Amino acid sequence: MPYIHVQTNLPVSESERELIKARLGQAVEALPGKSERWLMVRVEPECALWFAGSDEPAAMVDVSVYGGASPEAYGALTARVCELLDAVLSLDPARVYVKYSETPDWGWNGGNF
Repeated sequence: MPYIHVQTNLPVSESERELIKARLGQAVEALPGKSERWLMVRVEPECALWFAGSDEPAAMVDVSVYGGASPEAYGALTARVCELLDAVLSLDPARVYVKYSETPDWGWNGGNF
């Protein structure tokens, strides 16, 4: 049950949003047991976002995960996220943060897992 929220100060077209969503659906498989089937994605373009004091193109990617994963799996997902944002938005990976949050409780369909 991952949730990935991509915030960027760049404009993102509808076709780019669809491409980001699709590629995140593939990338999330870097986390054992996770797949697009349970993935929720939010793409938030044109945010007021500064990195290192600059408003040059940047992104903050927040990944919430039910349960957790190994540091190696998170590292693999970070690489995939940075690669896809570079490919889709020409966003320098050095201007991307990826943050992970783990939770033992996740609600869905009127109950919790």
